[in-house]
Amino acid sequence: MSALDRAQLLALTEIVSPSLNGASAARLARQLDEAGLEATLRGETSPWFVDDDWVPAAIRGVTEERVDFWTGELDALSEDGVKLVVITDDDYPTNLRLIVNRPPLIFVRGSISAVDDRAVAVVGTRDATAEGVQAARQLAGDLARRGITVISGLAAGIDTAAHEGALDANGRTVAVFGTGIRRVYPGANKPLARRVAERGACISQFLPAQTGERWTFPVRNIVTSGLSLGTIVIEASSTSGARRQADEALRHGKRLYLLDRLVMGQEWARALIDQPGVAVVSTVEQLVEDLEYELSVPSMSMLV
Repeated sequence: MSALDRAQLLALTEIVSPSLNGASAARLARQLDEAGLEATLRGETSPWFVDDDWVPAAIRGVTEERVDFWTGELDALSEDGVKLVVITDDDYPTNLRLIVNRPPLIFVRGSISAVDDRAVAVVGTRDATAEGVQAARQLAGDLARRGITVISGLAAGIDTAAHEGALDANGRTVAVFGTGIRRVYPGANKPLARRVAERGACISQFLPAQTGERWTFPVRNIVTSGLSLGTIVIEASSTSGARRQADEALRHGKRLYLLDRLVMGQEWARALIDQPGVAVVSTVEQLVEDLEYELSVPSMSMLV
């Protein structure tokens, strides 16, 4: 895929799914996955979209000015260590490819690898207790020491502790942004984001300049769940983003782990414990034992 193709894709994306969210993003992902990028840029619509010529109509709206803009933007991002990964690329993450609401493209600072297919998301509230922070840090460190990549959202509180725990254990961790890749939220975590990119990756499913909005952080949960084999929630109220990620993990058919102290303190967590795919754990050993089959199966990306 040429640099020009990528610039044209981003110019097209601005037209058909500027927020890279919801049905429009899902439609673009399906189009690219089934028709391919080159056919899409020629204006050929996937057979899936019967009697719908939205692709050629959108292609006609792509201007040379916007293609030139994105060509320059991609050059600048590359100089800053950021790569555009499209769903048609071989290095699009395997776990993410398998979910129904996968994003059509992601921006990556750092590196993603086949080893990151063995990943667990560690998430929780921004308003964490000292006990919650300690639990997240220890659990993430234990996962990292077992060669399991820790996925989280770079937010204050539990997410920060999870990333730091993995880094302190010399393991890999991936931060999923609720903003464009050019922005770090919260700003206080800019140094942490740099460390994460050096040891793993920072990923955004949004266009680079996207600001953090009320809707972007719940959308971020899709990728955080999608990149992982399962999610463990450390601390979360019924209205927190981590609670929403618990629902997302179950929708994706992933394993959901609830820390035992969370179940004791939160009614929403107790209501989930009898659902298929949900387990209550207090140690990493319990989580790894439950996830043993998924962790032992060779990654699809290692088989191709």
